[in-house]
Parts: sequence; C-alpha cells; structure tokens
Amino acid sequence: MLSCASNRVLTFTLQFSPSLKFSPKTRVEFRPRNLHRPVMSSASRSSPRDADLNDTGCGGAITLEEWQGWGCVSPVPAMVNAVIQELRLLENNTDAQMVFGGNGGKLQGDFKVQEDKKHRAKYQTLGDSDKKFQFFSARQIACRLLGSRSYLCQKCWLPMEDCMCLQVKPCSLWHGIRFWLYMHPKDFLRQNNTGKLLWQVFGVQAATLCLYGISEDEELMWNAFKDAGKDKVWCLYPNQNMVPKTVKDAFTGESSADTECAYSLTNGDRPLNFVLIDGTWSNSAAMFRRLKEQAKLVWGEEDLPCISLATGASAMHKLRPQPSWDRTCTAAAAIGVLSELQLLPECSIHGLDKQADAVEDALVVLLEALTTRRLRMGRSITRKVRHSRDIC
Repeated sequence: MLSCASNRVLTFTLQFSPSLKFSPKTRVEFRPRNLHRPVMSSASRSSPRDADLNDTGCGGAITLEEWQGWGCVSPVPAMVNAVIQELRLLENNTDAQMVFGGNGGKLQGDFKVQEDKKHRAKYQTLGDSDKKFQFFSARQIACRLLGSRSYLCQKCWLPMEDCMCLQVKPCSLWHGIRFWLYMHPKDFLRQNNTGKLLWQVFGVQAATLCLYGISEDEELMWNAFKDAGKDKVWCLYPNQNMVPKTVKDAFTGESSADTECAYSLTNGDRPLNFVLIDGTWSNSAAMFRRLKEQAKLVWGEEDLPCISLATGASAMHKLRPQPSWDRTCTAAAAIGVLSELQLLPECSIHGLDKQADAVEDALVVLLEALTTRRLRMGRSITRKVRHSRDIC
C-alpha cells in the first residue's frame, strides 16, 4: 500500500453458451492443481498441462462463489466475465493455445500475441475514457483470475503448497472502524500483497476489498460512504498538496471541524471509514485522483482529507523495499492508524492495540511464508534497496 500523509477521504453472473467453454487446448504453465491433488515440491515447476474442462480450476465464467472466495464482496463484475467470454471465443477461433504462467497468471506464448492485438483494437473502439479504463481493469483481473485458478489459495493468495491460512489468527475489529482496501488490478492476487491480511484477520465486512476501475466494487464502496457521511471518510495517503494531519490532529483539535471529527470518532452509530490505497507508488496518484473526482460528484468538492501516519519501515521492507523509509506497506499503514487511535482517550477502551498486534502477527506469517518459498526455489530473499537515505 501506500503509507500516509494527510487529508481525509477519507448478482448477477453472466451465463454463456456451452459452445463457449474453454478449448481443451488451454494450458497453464505453473503446475496448477486442485485441492484434491497431491502436493508437489515447488523447487521446480512442471511442464505446462492441458486444461481439463471438468476441472473447475481451469475454465469457465467466474461464479459468485468463486469471486467472493478471492476476498471480494461485490457481485461478479459483468465486464470481467465479458472479457472471459472473448478469450474463449478467440481460443476457439484460432490455433493458439491459451497459456498462463509466471506471477500474476499472465498470458504467454502465441495466444498472448493474438489476444494483445485483439484487445488493443477493442480498446481503440471505446470512445469514452472511463470505458477504456474499466476495460483495462477488467482484462487485468480476468487474466489474473484464470491464471491463478487451482494454483493460488483463494484466501491467502499464495501457491497452495505454501498456504499460510492456518497460521493466521482471526481477530474482531472494533465496530467503530471499517477499512477499505482500494486495490489496483495489478496488485490483485499478488502473492506479496499485504492488504489481503486485513480481511484475513478482521473479515470482509470489517476490511473490504474495492478494486480500482471495477464499477460494481466502486459503487458498493461509495454507497457506504454516502450512507456514512463525508465526516466519517478518511484516506491514508501522503497528499503533497495539503497540510498533513496526524490522527491526533484530526480527532482531538480545537477547531469546529476537528470537534466534528472527534464527535465522529465517539459516535458509534456509523463506523469511521479508512481508505487504504493499495497499489504501487507509481499507480497511487491516479487512484487518489479518481477518489477525488468521485468525491466531487458525491459531495460537490474534491477535498478528501488524508491522515499522515508516523510509521517506519515494516517487516516486509526486507522483501519489498519502498521508495523511502517514510513509506510503508498496506498492512503496516493499518497497524499505524490502529496504534495511533489507541493513544487517544476516546479509543483506549476498544483494544485497538491488540487488533494492531493481530495484523502485525499476520504480516510476520506472510514474510516467513514468502521467505521460505524463495529459499526453497533458490531465489534471493533480499531485494535491491530503492532508497538512498540510511535509517537511524
């Protein structure tokens, strides 16, 4: 995720004809398997395999059960299933095999070349910029879903032989808080993503996934914001154009606005909504801009107050360095806001420090699982440092 600086933001399932089922040509290049198959060592990957059309891990439209199994709460996105339909048609009409491989379930081989030409041509026919954006997001997510079936665990997004679910301990989040993981499609199903830990620990109703560019997800999130009211929506994002506000500044100040914020914190009829932008730092600006544009449509102004957190480097910094030491991962940002809220007298009775510890414990579990996998595969467990300042 992004860390923090200030200002406030804070079914239907398409059914397709049997003729559109994936061709038996479809292959997946990373030793996909389902839960009933024996676990194999991942020290080396097996050769690509043909898809078994009776194997739910390899083909077919996304059902509501599968969609929500990945951590989503919205209806199945219509455009995602439309992209899957187009992939089926392309495979049936060409000699190319649909092959997935590598991290993120990316298309590979000759089929990728042909699909790339087709989706670029379609992109050009979409005159509306928002439709182009939604098509981009839906295509990213559709390919990641198809490439991850029977390979990744739906709950922890790790390869099944590395599943860490049994080691993550659930914890109830105080009902006065709700997290929204506003996630970029390129981070969806990413193995080292840390935002997923929040709903693994707190549940999907307390920490809700919203995929950037997916209209069903964004509509659900903004409906919740409208119901809560603007004073109960905050964004954890380092907005350089606004004066930073800490948690203490936001909820214990003396101005009329700050008094209203303090009332929001203690008035528990509706929870405070904290938006965590979950994507690379290079993608975050566009994501934050989209939030501001929607806020203007809903509330008539782009003012999205953000909160700045005093977080340092998280445990994940070893495997996934940030651009600088003052930026951190999504889970660490959530830990930061819970820890700082715990210091406020109004919140000290809600056990937020224990809830922060539960996320911290899950973060350690993820780090250990990723490290173990990398060592087993003969890969480095350190990444190139991307910041130039020493930490004191």
